[in-house]
Amino acid sequence: MQTARTTQSEPVAAAEDLLRQLQGGDTPRLVTLFASRERDQLALNRAVRERLPKGTRLVGATTAGELDNQGMHSGSVVLGALSGDFEVGLGLGTGLSVDAVGAGATAIKRAAQELGVRQSDIDPRQYVGLVIDDGFRYKKEELLLGILEKNQTLVLVGGGAADHEQDPAKQSALLHVDGEVATDAVVVALFKTSAPWAALRSHWYLPTGERLTITRVDDSATRALEIDGKPAAQRYADLLGVPVDELEFGKPRGFAVHPTALKVGREYFIRAPWKPLPDGSVLFANLLEEGTELELMKMGDMAGLTRAFFQEELPRRVANPQATLLFHCSGRMWYAGATGTIPQLAETLRHAPAAAGMNVHFEIYSGFHINTTLTVLAFGGN
Repeated sequence: MQTARTTQSEPVAAAEDLLRQLQGGDTPRLVTLFASRERDQLALNRAVRERLPKGTRLVGATTAGELDNQGMHSGSVVLGALSGDFEVGLGLGTGLSVDAVGAGATAIKRAAQELGVRQSDIDPRQYVGLVIDDGFRYKKEELLLGILEKNQTLVLVGGGAADHEQDPAKQSALLHVDGEVATDAVVVALFKTSAPWAALRSHWYLPTGERLTITRVDDSATRALEIDGKPAAQRYADLLGVPVDELEFGKPRGFAVHPTALKVGREYFIRAPWKPLPDGSVLFANLLEEGTELELMKMGDMAGLTRAFFQEELPRRVANPQATLLFHCSGRMWYAGATGTIPQLAETLRHAPAAAGMNVHFEIYSGFHINTTLTVLAFGGN
């Protein structure tokens, strides 16, 4: 993978700057385009698409920050150009807020059709799905049901298109799929390859061995009303030994430092609470089910664990790593900013194989909606 980044604001100038940086490489099969939200996405898409080879596919999204091996950026465009022994099919599903299951099903159906494979025949050893959704629709669980409906073995990884805007009333996200720019949608890029690859995740938490049970949820399945049979916010505050008003994600002794995780085999999938509400409930970013047991986690060495992921775990999982697509939780970025550790976290990206990515609005990994995590699709060589 070759990467390029530009801070040029005018769309044509930005596209020419990006493509100029790719001169001399192999013709890419797929280009990823991660662009800050305030840019004219339609004009940028048109300018980049016109300058790419006709057979090169294009996929991307708006961001809450852009990532490459030089660090974490704001207000720029990062492009990744992938070439090599793989095929890719793209599928777009729209109407996410109306029928998220249907949107997910449409996206994977179209991607599979482009590769000439039935969904039920997708071999999880040769295929992997990259998923980018409009993160502000909060429909990840439902769209994943649609994507996996006909093949539960397909590995998925990705995250939500995002925005730097902090006001929820003003946030919006856009997806790039070849020459189309869409909102309220989900895109699946379905890869087929015999090269080494892996879907990976990294977080900076360690298990405490202490567990809690979600005993009562509201009708939306996003608010825990009771934890361990007690009012949710007060129970969580008691577990941490802090007042309820110190729980909200981002505060130095609350959910960001001690989130919960769903243990699946040996993996811990972070499902952090978001904020305590005035009625004593706790709002989560993901859907909740009564009776679910979660493990309480604790903060580890943020930069150290991320660096070890790139230096040790990724090369162990992917032979001769050549390319990484990064989907970094905006909540991680938020907390790193609050603790003054963005420079140390950004430095870890220098240890990654060729990298292009973005800060996302919640993450997708192995069919789960998770948060406070860096999810990665990595490709190697053989």
